[in-house]
Amino acid sequence: MAPTKVLAGARVVLPTGTVDDGRVIVEGTRIAGGGPPGPRPAGGPEEEPAGAETVDVSGHWVVPGFVDIHNHGGGGASFAGGTAEDVLQGVRTHRLHGTTTVVASAVTGDLDFLARHAGMLAELAQQGDIAGIHFEGPFISPCRKGAHDEGLLRDPDPAEVRKLIDAAHGQARMMTLATELPGGLDSVRLLAEHGVIAAVGHTDATYEQTLQAIDAGATVATHLFNAMPPLGHRAPGPITALLEDERITVELINDGTHLHPAALQLAFHHAGRERVAFITDAMDAAGFGDGRYMLGPMEVEVADGVARLVEGGSIAGSTLTLDRAFKRAVTVDGLPVEDVVAAISANPARLLGVDDRTGSLEPGKDADLVILDASFDLVGVMRRGEWVVDPRLG
Repeated sequence: MAPTKVLAGARVVLPTGTVDDGRVIVEGTRIAGGGPPGPRPAGGPEEEPAGAETVDVSGHWVVPGFVDIHNHGGGGASFAGGTAEDVLQGVRTHRLHGTTTVVASAVTGDLDFLARHAGMLAELAQQGDIAGIHFEGPFISPCRKGAHDEGLLRDPDPAEVRKLIDAAHGQARMMTLATELPGGLDSVRLLAEHGVIAAVGHTDATYEQTLQAIDAGATVATHLFNAMPPLGHRAPGPITALLEDERITVELINDGTHLHPAALQLAFHHAGRERVAFITDAMDAAGFGDGRYMLGPMEVEVADGVARLVEGGSIAGSTLTLDRAFKRAVTVDGLPVEDVVAAISANPARLLGVDDRTGSLEPGKDADLVILDASFDLVGVMRRGEWVVDPRLG
């Protein structure tokens, strides 16, 4: 059995706040304890568990592993259309950047293909490699299609929604819909009945239509501000409805391309830190580099880290990793570290219903954690007690 590990000397972010000169104790795959330094004998060093391996992380931050509920791939591999090995390659890439829990997001495609692909993804979810499946499309608005193939879009027929839920074998976690379309509200109710998150996104809904979707059971805003009507003073649209309702968690892509910093501040101000979830919306190029890629059936050109459709130039997901989103949130946006931890770990874990296992540094939970240096650059990643990135090797 692996020796007990004690990460000592760091600023540890706990649900109750940040502990300076704190520690995290890991036994096997679980967190066994943590918080302030242990008792010190008179004139002697701090006591550690017998036989423990102490890792000195003084001057660093220890935060929970990141949880990404909206991610299409990375490392040159696609979650949306790739093989099982492609998906695992993408998962490995994002783990290197601190994402210890990831949901695989599909994009608009032929319904039969999506059902088959969901079956493969469900097997990976059952093995614990991914945390479930997010269907982004095909039930979205052609007016706000973004990087989705308009020829494959369709109204959200509850029978077809049920087909995808069934194909996921209990691993469907979220579906993004334009709830104003025919069948939209009935589809939201169906998703809620089956324990699947109904997310409002790629929508042309009005303020009033969005409120109807929330009342029907929608609980997430897919990449708020993007692929929806802008906020207006006479027609407030979906953004206002989604920000003001306490039942909604809003996704934000904090890469400096999808959102102006003022828009991010607006979301935090109105939703509060308990209702924000940072996502990547990453595609294959995340952690890989510029070049040409496929996002589902659509060809994408990535230049200077920004992904756009070859035809039309629409933004096509991102090349973001959550360690970069974390650093930007603190160093550019000026958010408190505790707020960022809530948005990048605790809130998405709660949405997925896995907050009993991950999302915070508490005894009994999986030893999923990230170590950041004083500049908020990633130097260590642990998943279930095993180093993915060992801070002692840097």
